Amino acid sequence: MIYTVTLNPALDKTVEIPSLTVDAVNRITTMRTDPGGKGINVSKVISKLGGKSVASGILGGDTGRAILSALKSMGLTTCFQFVEGETRTNMKIIDPVRHTNTDLNEPGVTVSEDILEELLDELLEKIIDGDIVVISGSMPKGSPKDTYYTWIRAFRGKGAKVILDADGDLLKAGLKASPYLIKPNNHELSALAGKTLETPEELAETARRLMDDYNIAKIVVSMGGDGALYVTEEETIYAEGLKVPVGSTVGAGDSVVAALAVAEEKGMNLEDTVCLSTATGAANVMCSGTQPAEYEVIRELIPKVVFHRM
Repeated sequence: MIYTVTLNPALDKTVEIPSLTVDAVNRITTMRTDPGGKGINVSKVISKLGGKSVASGILGGDTGRAILSALKSMGLTTCFQFVEGETRTNMKIIDPVRHTNTDLNEPGVTVSEDILEELLDELLEKIIDGDIVVISGSMPKGSPKDTYYTWIRAFRGKGAKVILDADGDLLKAGLKASPYLIKPNNHELSALAGKTLETPEELAETARRLMDDYNIAKIVVSMGGDGALYVTEEETIYAEGLKVPVGSTVGAGDSVVAALAVAEEKGMNLEDTVCLSTATGAANVMCSGTQPAEYEVIRELIPKVVFHRM
């Protein structure tokens, strides 16, 4: 089973505003709302890929109940702790004229350490050897800074493979617990290295050093429209980015993580994993907001993926 952890979910409101102008009245032309947060996005895409997952995390208030209701209407299995306060609402502003995506993210609820421990204990009762746990996104206010380190250690102790998708200090803390797979982008990997990494060769070399230093089995480095690097102990593959019409780039990385989790659960080889995750990421870029792409679209893109061994 795949479990996704979203400790700071959101109700994502995606709007289109042609020629967005600061310090002026702007008119919204289209709008949609989706249950969001990185782990929740991963669970939505896993479902479209034909997989099953348990979406877990922290929710609060009417917004939290709306998110839970939406997830259940999608047929997703959930495991959430409710707290006082209101789950955040995030605004995603797409300007189709200037081709920009602007995020306005609220801070979210404050969560006590006790609530986090209750959720962790509940998950540890469910997780068994061989399960996959995806931990991604930001943490709510009140969370200990070593939360991701603690949770990764706990899940690894149950025999689970942990996929970590975080940045900044959260990524640095999580690395120390040796997750099975991490998915930084090129900017996040550069920040870890303390210098700008520009070429696939530089990114791959740094990824391999991280694998050795922190006992990580696999690293996938996303590079936006330029594609991605897939690094394992045995080989490195560079996949070119697919050229598709852009609806929204929000959640594209989460869709890649979803495909990586499904591929891992199915025991796919690296080539098939590269094709599935590249196609899934591109298909979701074509969608509005954090709406997951239908599998038929993903399937049509898989044969178009071009990759090279390094």
